[in-house]
Amino acid sequence: MAIYLSSLVGSVSIGVYSLATDKMVIIPKLVPLKKAERLGEWLKVKLIQTSIGGSVLVGALACANSNGILLPHFVRDEEIDAVKSFFEGNITVMEKKKTAYGNIVLANDYGAVVDPHTKEPEIREISETLGVEAVPGEIAGLTYVGSLAVATNKGALAHPLLKDTERKLLENVLKVPVDVTTINCGIPYVGTGLISNRHAAVVGSLTTGPEIFIIGNALDVVKDEEANESFQSVR
Repeated sequence: MAIYLSSLVGSVSIGVYSLATDKMVIIPKLVPLKKAERLGEWLKVKLIQTSIGGSVLVGALACANSNGILLPHFVRDEEIDAVKSFFEGNITVMEKKKTAYGNIVLANDYGAVVDPHTKEPEIREISETLGVEAVPGEIAGLTYVGSLAVATNKGALAHPLLKDTERKLLENVLKVPVDVTTINCGIPYVGTGLISNRHAAVVGSLTTGPEIFIIGNALDVVKDEEANESFQSVR
């Protein structure tokens, strides 16, 4: 298990552009195949290369765990087919005005926390798709929980201003220990610069040593120096 440094489409905000679970990683087609395959190898999961609604903002627009995936209403048929070809879980197109499900839902295989502005029928649909309990909550007093944290089946990392009551909620719902950190040299929106599963974590290439240390402890992964050196030739 390891931590790898990366960038996607010229940005260190890799969590905005990609989505990882214990079963798959979704990366935009704009990313060269060789580089996308390398990320799939690091995370030890199936690689799906597709856009979401024609957008490269995969991580912002979609949310998934091992049981299911939430997609915005403007997702295209060929994109759904791309997901279906590698993923056997529930696939739900959310026919709502909301579109950024990667920003408003934080999930692992044990639970989900959602933007508290989400209405009860939508929360039930999220819960049914992901196969877990879904509960409204905030992080650092903010509602877009998916961009403020990352959760795997081993741990979770959140915005450094996480409140004690919020931490307790996250731990109760996600059923993993929760720690706090920044990403990419001080950015508090952890979900924008980190993707992870039980096998590995991939972080934005500006992430500092102290940040990597916290990530490694919280998610039970370690930095792989050799892999990061080899990655430099895969652009």
